[in-house]
Amino acid sequence: MALASGPARRALARPGRLGLGSYGAPRRGAYKWGVRSTRKPEPSPPERVYEIPGLEPITYEEKMHFVPWLARPIFPPWDPGWRHPKFRRVPPIHEHPLYKDQVCHTFHQRCSLLEGVKQALWLTKAKLIEGLPKKVLSLLDDPRNHIENQDERVLNVIYHARLWHCTGDIPKRETYCPLIVDSLIQLCKSQISKHPSLARRIYAKNYRLSTTWNREALLLQVHGSGGARLNARDPLPPIASREEVEATQNHVLETFYPISPTIGLQECNVYDEKDNTGFQEGYPYPCAHTLFLLEAASVRSYRFPPDQLRAKMIMFAFGSALTQARLLYGNDTKVLEQPVVVQCVGTDGRIFQFLVLQLNTTDLASNEGVKNLVWVDSDQLLYQHFWCLPVIKKKVVVEPVGPTGFQPETFKKFLALYLHGAVGAKEPSEA
Repeated sequence: MALASGPARRALARPGRLGLGSYGAPRRGAYKWGVRSTRKPEPSPPERVYEIPGLEPITYEEKMHFVPWLARPIFPPWDPGWRHPKFRRVPPIHEHPLYKDQVCHTFHQRCSLLEGVKQALWLTKAKLIEGLPKKVLSLLDDPRNHIENQDERVLNVIYHARLWHCTGDIPKRETYCPLIVDSLIQLCKSQISKHPSLARRIYAKNYRLSTTWNREALLLQVHGSGGARLNARDPLPPIASREEVEATQNHVLETFYPISPTIGLQECNVYDEKDNTGFQEGYPYPCAHTLFLLEAASVRSYRFPPDQLRAKMIMFAFGSALTQARLLYGNDTKVLEQPVVVQCVGTDGRIFQFLVLQLNTTDLASNEGVKNLVWVDSDQLLYQHFWCLPVIKKKVVVEPVGPTGFQPETFKKFLALYLHGAVGAKEPSEA
């Protein structure tokens, strides 16, 4: 074994000079024990100011500089005379002018009800009927209500939204979903020459709705943007007869005990109980005709499942009908002599959900008495799939560009809901 050199022997004989201490361990002065951390050291605690009752502290406020043996002065918060949004101080919630002790369970556009349609029916005191009303379905079979070259024009709408409008290879859902709905509405507007009453409507987007009601011992509210809405000057006529409305008294609302009926709703103490239709007073189109709720998120996890979407449609259609009923008949809870009807269409650009709601009563506190009616037609495919690029196998085009599984009946129902209230109605003397 080779002998160590002189400097090496001296280092081994005196290991303390290498920072190993007397026992070969690192000295505490080298670094702290444990794993080194990149966290910044915690700031020193602020200097405490002690206040003694009856004694006035002597501070260095008049000195205009720090004096260690004098107390630190307490200055009032500086008011620059304007509010900077970055440094805005939010007051405590209990000091908000709209703060209330009673908790309000709010449903907004991103609320997802755990029990879906069952929970929405209980919250709105409604009875579910599968399928669209016969009064609406009767508009499908009448050839006078059909559009010339209807199927071809609907296919052109799908091609335009999924292929021609897009600059890339595959469009995103957030692009083609609203485009399909807007194009279908424009296609329905071509019937104005046959039915002039369609000119007494307007299509509005990004409106905000707010209404509050009591359900048993709970305070409920629908608040937020409901997407787009088709407004009309004249309300929709009732669908169910007086006898059918009275027969709903025997209907028993389905419960989902032990799950709370307010699960999925947001609890808040800052709210306003004033009804807001989303439009100013004196708006020439005060009556809600059809709501359009779009699930246009490109990521699947951000979109509502079909059952949750139908529940959302029930809640917003009920909120629109309730605000309209209170605007017409006041805030008294009672059975309406003239029920309020509101329609709703929900879609992700491929699957359509159709709903018709008839508000029969505003007495929603108890489970007894007359119930509201909801007609739902679920999961109606407009087309099965759309190939943006051709599928080629062995130099043979297996699937050409275009939609597969086109269902023309879906657009017929869409058109029937749009024409409802205009076909067979008296044409107004003034436009």
